[in-house]
Amino acid sequence: MDIDPFGLERWFARYEHEADVMLAESGIRSLEADRFDLDPGEVGYVIPTNGDPEFRARVGDRYGRSADEVLFTCGTQEANFLTYLSLVASSDPVGDDGIGSGSHAVVVTPTYQALHAVPEAFGEVTRVELSPPEWELDPDAVADAVREDTAVVVVNNPNNPTGRYHAEERVREVYDVAAENDAYLLCDEVYRLLASSPQKPVASFGAHGISTTSLTKAYGLSGLRFGWIAGPEPVIERAWRWKDYTTISPSIFGQHVAKQALGRREEGILAENRELADGNRERIAAWVDRHGLEWHEPASVNAFPTIPEGFADAREFCRTVVEEAGVVLAPGDLFGFSDRFRIGFGHRRETLEEGLDRVSGVIEAHAAGGSEANGDGETVDDAVPDGGSR
Repeated sequence: MDIDPFGLERWFARYEHEADVMLAESGIRSLEADRFDLDPGEVGYVIPTNGDPEFRARVGDRYGRSADEVLFTCGTQEANFLTYLSLVASSDPVGDDGIGSGSHAVVVTPTYQALHAVPEAFGEVTRVELSPPEWELDPDAVADAVREDTAVVVVNNPNNPTGRYHAEERVREVYDVAAENDAYLLCDEVYRLLASSPQKPVASFGAHGISTTSLTKAYGLSGLRFGWIAGPEPVIERAWRWKDYTTISPSIFGQHVAKQALGRREEGILAENRELADGNRERIAAWVDRHGLEWHEPASVNAFPTIPEGFADAREFCRTVVEEAGVVLAPGDLFGFSDRFRIGFGHRRETLEEGLDRVSGVIEAHAAGGSEANGDGETVDDAVPDGGSR
């Protein structure tokens, strides 16, 4: 088994440490720790290791599922990883419902790299590409991609990098495609609650629905590394077995703060974060319009505009911006689109304003004086594959 390097993480590793402004980050700004009680008591393992049963029951209620249909994980990354191990990397049947696992996944792209790279490491993946400018989910294209050995269909909603929030009606059609083919629909919903009118989660659709998420993107609590899988009990049970070989249990600190964030503080946290996202979305919409860029206005805090004139491709544009202005953007070739770049706008307003002003300076300077590709045309890490992360 082999896996591709994580393209965006390698880009970050090269530039993030020395840059002044990070506009490639795809989440909301982080909350201060002093807003929470940080004393969990004894610093031991979470027992049982799949998470506090009462807390799992509370989370399960959000999906119309029981405590045994929820597994707490170290972020959405582990949630997705364990789900793939349970479905694509296993040849055993899952439970007594007649649904088996298989070696094939259908993944709607562009998307977060792990959603296609992980199943590609131990199975086969067919990608169903979204197309600009609308990036609309096409249930018929998903149906055409499904095979007899398809274990899971995968959608990221709202989408990373485009910010597209696929209509619930279309997601339900894709769910029906999966169910009709004895497969599951896995939906990475880590941005769902940043939308002003969140759709129902896929795990609430029925027996074939699996939702993964965390407190990272919508809550501004990435450092907790606290997430979960919600879905059918046979899948959750198998994922728990795999978790025994990964992180064993979620963090005791993460679970302790998560109980508070999902308790009486939740309404205030989400309202505050949505207000920030909405205001910043208006600001970046004006910025995109000012520079004549094309985009699909996002529901989350990621935008995927076209690159400005004067640059050969996204890699040259993003490299020029970070080297001349100290601002990190994500080149779109990491997601399979060399004419676009990803920019996050969930930051504090002053950070976003400074970053956009600096990028504007680079765009305007190169529009006035022309652009050369880093002197001799050198590119950075040509071996970096397509895909995206944080």
